Amino acid sequence: MIHESFKEKGQRQQLVNSLANEKGITDKNVLDAINTVPRHLFMLKGLEHFAYIDKAYQIGSGQTISQPYTVAFQTQLLEIKKGDKVLEIGTGSGYQTAILIEVGAKVFTIERQKDLYTKTKSFLPKLGYNPQMFFGDGYAGKPTYGPYDKILITAGAPEIPEALIEQLKPGGCIVVPLGVDSQIMTRATKQPDGSLLTETFGNFAFVPMLKGTANDL
Repeated sequence: MIHESFKEKGQRQQLVNSLANEKGITDKNVLDAINTVPRHLFMLKGLEHFAYIDKAYQIGSGQTISQPYTVAFQTQLLEIKKGDKVLEIGTGSGYQTAILIEVGAKVFTIERQKDLYTKTKSFLPKLGYNPQMFFGDGYAGKPTYGPYDKILITAGAPEIPEALIEQLKPGGCIVVPLGVDSQIMTRATKQPDGSLLTETFGNFAFVPMLKGTANDL
């Protein structure tokens, strides 16, 4: 059961208007998803009133909930069609996961921080979102359930892991912020011969993509 006020709904609509009119988000399905998912429920206690400000916030374990613009921008780049199998690397709070589900994706998502994984795995179904969730190393992906139509990496990656390229269908794309200190948003589309055709879409800042798994302290 989602608990929210008219104020929160109004703030969310204002955010959507800003994304559409000022930030260049044009995909109606993405805007509708942003307007549907109650971001305030994904925030740490005490930060809920910041939910509809277009900024990233800490969620614990050294991770952040990405700013709504970034979530909308990455989702728009994926060009998801209803029923697409999407592998998400970095579940985090689950906010991006919920947006992907709202736009029609069948989501498989991996989180390397055990506490975040446990918390989000319990939380998302309470909002009616039921992705396939895994605790594991995002660099390895999840070949058992592949190949995937689309792959989304929600952390700054120094390179596109070879394992993820292998798990992507020909014609499918990976959206990833590439870089170490700062990132360039990149969309890489897999060609029939297995090579990648890359496009870039400007600078962003993300927490780093780390190898292996971690238990939170």
